[in-house]
Amino acid sequence: MGPKITIARLREMKRDGQKIVAVVVYDYPMARVADRAGVDIVSVGDSVGVNLWGHAREDEVTLEQMLLACTAVRRGVDHALVSCDVPVAADPVTAAQLLVKEGGADLVKIEAGPETIRSVVDAGIAVWAQISGQGAGGRGPEVAGDEVAGLVREAKALEAAGASLLDFRHSGPTVGPAVARALSIPVIGGLGGGPWLDGRVRAIGNAIGYSAAALDDQAERYANVARVALDAITTYTADVRAGRQVRGK
Repeated sequence: MGPKITIARLREMKRDGQKIVAVVVYDYPMARVADRAGVDIVSVGDSVGVNLWGHAREDEVTLEQMLLACTAVRRGVDHALVSCDVPVAADPVTAAQLLVKEGGADLVKIEAGPETIRSVVDAGIAVWAQISGQGAGGRGPEVAGDEVAGLVREAKALEAAGASLLDFRHSGPTVGPAVARALSIPVIGGLGGGPWLDGRVRAIGNAIGYSAAALDDQAERYANVARVALDAITTYTADVRAGRQVRGK
């Protein structure tokens, strides 16, 4: 698998044109699997509340809950960098320090402006910043030059504030390459990203159909774990009710 991934290594990958692989996971078992697969970044997203604990919105997640998830994922990762989201309602510096010191995060992910990013960086913590092209023409191929320039300025301001990585959501094939070329730090695409960036981040739960929603929708995925689990549990149920010996111990 090679040596442990570092932020310096991610910069080398960008420079060499090697794509960076990031995944969002929330628990120890999946963190172990993702790390063994050789991903570069394992990110504990604040979407954990919605996807794992049934919250209505991501902003309902507390710092204590993020710390719990971050600690579990940290235990499962040996090779990749571990990133943990700073909850929206938390004080950025205090939360970042806790997630690094007690949660074991290598860096924190924050959706905030340059001043906030700088305050966290000045506290000695690496930051994965975030911008979005949504609502500014970032999705489509036809984007006005001033919109491209505006998003490039926004991204460069976050880099100047000390961000180590940038998550560019809804980048689109026009603005995305422009931002990636303008920055020396890696630009990784989440929602609405594409191969025009330095890498991708994908929620593993969605990618492999881990949630119950995958039982009924037609989304394109790498697997449908929910369907496999449903079939297995249905078979187990039938064995028990028929008086047959169950598989395993």
